[in-house]
Amino acid sequence: MSIIREGYYFAGVALLIALFFGVLIHPYAAILPAVIACYCIYFFRNPNRTIPADENLIVSPADGTVQDVVEVDSDDFVKGACRKVIIFLSVFDVHVNRSPIAGEIKIQKYICGRFRPAYKDSVGFENERHLIGIENERLRVTVTQVAGILARRIVSWVTLDDKLEKGELYGLIRFGSCTEIVMPSSVEVTVKKGDKVRGGESIIGRIK
Repeated sequence: MSIIREGYYFAGVALLIALFFGVLIHPYAAILPAVIACYCIYFFRNPNRTIPADENLIVSPADGTVQDVVEVDSDDFVKGACRKVIIFLSVFDVHVNRSPIAGEIKIQKYICGRFRPAYKDSVGFENERHLIGIENERLRVTVTQVAGILARRIVSWVTLDDKLEKGELYGLIRFGSCTEIVMPSSVEVTVKKGDKVRGGESIIGRIK
């Protein structure tokens, strides 16, 4: 278990405030910022994951709960009939995102929008979001990080033409959010609404 670099800033600031309050005001005054620091360490955690090696398997891009699996008529990158798996991340889930397949980033878009609660059905169309399209010799998928009412910042560590391994970290969303993955209809979806998934480890699709 480790924490990602963004976590050091938030946890460090909270610890400094706790120290300041504890020394100059009262030890009890340090309790709240100390708790916030502990939560920041917890939120920005990056647990070790065992990535399935089978090239036919598509893994979850995020931790959370499958909010829905829907049919999509078309997708600008995937093309043709598709299936979309929507994953809701609570403030207690791991928030780093992982590549569902090995491949190269062929499209990247950042769309400004609203900050509605991430469990709302329309957030994938209305909320601020970041989309990448990943391609290999067998298929294309799109993965979208969607901001929520608390998630006011989407962080990406990748850009066009970057190569990703399956399960490799590529970004995160801060403080409660939603992640969507669109796959061709030829892919067998192996999860259903209500399932709990773990990023980089849970199998959400299988190439037939």
